[in-house]
Amino acid sequence: MNPLKQLQSFGQSVWLDFIRRGILKDGTLQNFITRDGISGVTSNPSIFEQAIAHSDDYASAIRALARAGKSPAEIYQTLTVEDVQRAADIFKPVYEATQGRDGYVSLEVDPRLAYDTAGTVEDARRLWGLLARPNVMIKVPATREGLPAIRQLLTEGVNVNVTLLFSVPRYREVAEAYLQALEARAKAGLPLDVASVASFFVSRIDTLMDALLDHHPCAEARALKGKIAIASAKAAYAAYREIFGSERFATLAAQGARPQRLLWASTSTKNPAYSDVKYVDALIGPQTVTTIPLKTLEAYRDHGRPAERLTQGVAEAQAALAQLGELQIDLEAAMQQLEDEGVQKFVQAFEQLMTTLTAARMQAVS
Repeated sequence: MNPLKQLQSFGQSVWLDFIRRGILKDGTLQNFITRDGISGVTSNPSIFEQAIAHSDDYASAIRALARAGKSPAEIYQTLTVEDVQRAADIFKPVYEATQGRDGYVSLEVDPRLAYDTAGTVEDARRLWGLLARPNVMIKVPATREGLPAIRQLLTEGVNVNVTLLFSVPRYREVAEAYLQALEARAKAGLPLDVASVASFFVSRIDTLMDALLDHHPCAEARALKGKIAIASAKAAYAAYREIFGSERFATLAAQGARPQRLLWASTSTKNPAYSDVKYVDALIGPQTVTTIPLKTLEAYRDHGRPAERLTQGVAEAQAALAQLGELQIDLEAAMQQLEDEGVQKFVQAFEQLMTTLTAARMQAVS
C-alpha cells in the first residue's frame, strides 16, 4: 500500500507544501488526492516566488493584468487568490467528506506585517473576504505581535494557520489564543466551527542546533546532533495532548469545537547525512497534520515506513531538551533566532517577487 495513504490509518493528515498554477490545471493535484490521499495544501511567499518567477504558468496572466493597469502588488494578489480559490474548489469534496476536518488551502498575509498586529488583522480580513471559501486558512506568523492578531481573527471566525512556530512555550501561547477565541465566541453565542492548525517547523531546528552543537566543547553536545527538532516536536505534541485533553477544552468540544491540530512544517531534510524522510517518519501520530514538499512526498511514497512514533520516547525527548540547559545552550534564544530568520526569508521572497513582477509589468506595457 502507498505509505502516504497509510499515514491516514494513524490519524495523520497529509497536506502538500507546494502550489503552482500548472498542477491545478493539468490534473496533477487531483492525482495527488486520489493516489496519495493528500487532503490539503499549504503555501507561503517563498513557494509563490518560486512558482511565479520560475515557471511559465503565469506569464499570460501577468501580461493581461499589467495591460489592465494593475500594480505589482495587485498582480500578486490576483494570482495568489485565484490559485488558492481554484485549489480550494478542488479540495471541496475532501472538505465535505471529512466534515471540515481537512480539505484546506492556506494563503499567507503580507510577510512585512509580521510585527504589526493591526496590519495583520486588516490584511487577513481582506484576504478572507477575497477568497470567499469556507475551506481556506489565512496564515499568520506566531510572532509576539501575531498572537493578539491570531486571537482576534479566530474570534471573528476567520480560519487561521498559525505559522513559523519553533518553540514549545510559544506553541502554548498559540493554543491559549485559540482557546480564548473559542471561549469568546461561545460567550457571544456564536458557533465554534472556526478551523485552525499550529504549524511547527522542524528541520530548520536541527540545521541551527547541529551547528551550535558541533562547536560546543563538550562531547555530550555532539551526541545530541539530529535529535533536537524531533525532541521539540514531541514535547509540543505532549503539550497539545495536555491542553486539548483538559476539562477546559472538553467544555468547548461539547459545543462543537475541534482541537487546533499541530501541523509539522519544514519536513524536508536539509542535512544529506540524514534520511530524506526523517521528519515525516519520526512524527506520525493521531490528530496531527504533516505538510510535505514535492521531493519529500515522492521520497516517502517510495520508501516511507509508517508507524506511530510521535508518542514514543517522550521522556528521552524531554531529557535531550533539558540537557541543552545543562550544556549552557539557550534553546529559546535559538528558537527566537529561527523565528526572526523565518520572517526575514519570507519578506525577502516577497520583495524579490515584487521586483520580478515590476520588471514583467514594464515589459508587458512597453
